[in-house]
Amino acid sequence: MRQFIIGLGFTFLVFLQPFGAFAEEAILSKIEPLTIATETDAAMFTVEIADTDASRARGLMFRQRLPEDRGMLFDFGQPRQVSMWMKNTYISLDMLFIRDDGKIAYIAENTVPKSLDTIGVSEPVVAVLELAGGTTRKLGIRAGDTVYHRMFRNAE
Repeated sequence: MRQFIIGLGFTFLVFLQPFGAFAEEAILSKIEPLTIATETDAAMFTVEIADTDASRARGLMFRQRLPEDRGMLFDFGQPRQVSMWMKNTYISLDMLFIRDDGKIAYIAENTVPKSLDTIGVSEPVVAVLELAGGTTRKLGIRAGDTVYHRMFRNAE
């Protein structure tokens, strides 16, 4: 039985190896699919879920890169005012502030790495999705578009 468990762990690590730096943190968090529907298209991402105080506090800090089809979804559990910052974050990000129905309330594009400035929105949101800087512009993602994921009221 012990060999089987070790074998599963090895397989899990090998499976994640192609994800590079993303995999280093992914081992400690949940990985799930997410889709954003724009006016003309849909974009699919693989996201890490930050749903604990520790994972939300760490976020994408210290990462050297983030592939364009990857991201981190911060789950705040209930709608509330949310502010983020870029302390110890070495890569530019697009931050999508999302209402509980999955609609994007606001997008902060190309945030400044290592900045201590707060980035937020005054209306209550339930989540923030962080993507590689420039992704929203490249894919035509805008405020008002819909994010589909199990945590929003639009999941089926």
